[in-house]
Amino acid sequence: MSDKILKIVEANCVKPASEINDFEIGDTVNVHCRILEGEKERIQIFNGVVIARSGSGTREMFTVRRIVAGEGVERKFALHSPRIAKIETVRSAVVHRAKLYFLRDRVGKAVRLKERVVKRKVVETKVQKTKKRGSRGKKKTTEPVVSSAE
Repeated sequence: MSDKILKIVEANCVKPASEINDFEIGDTVNVHCRILEGEKERIQIFNGVVIARSGSGTREMFTVRRIVAGEGVERKFALHSPRIAKIETVRSAVVHRAKLYFLRDRVGKAVRLKERVVKRKVVETKVQKTKKRGSRGKKKTTEPVVSSAE
């Protein structure tokens, strides 16, 4: 009985997939947080590298790390929290680990991660050679051909 009630409550709390931007560990993200100051509400941006994700469903959390005035600052966010307005991915990085806790020991340029190359559609031009009646040479015409780069 309690499992059914819990599932109903969790279904109402989960944000739809369209609101949650896909991000992975190693990505640099901007987290837009709603902050209450008295009666006013404002949005503050916390940007940094996602070093960990944990949990599942409504309990999913992620940890963002940034450097402020030479000190490392980490903040944990609940993914489905109403306090998070949106999550923007600034850049993606190539990582081979599930948790990037080793970044805590690094300083300066050693913290940088290798950027992931995004596959994009490339427009190539295809040259066709056609003979024209009465001309000595061949006329070249180009047509754009869309293909995906791999």
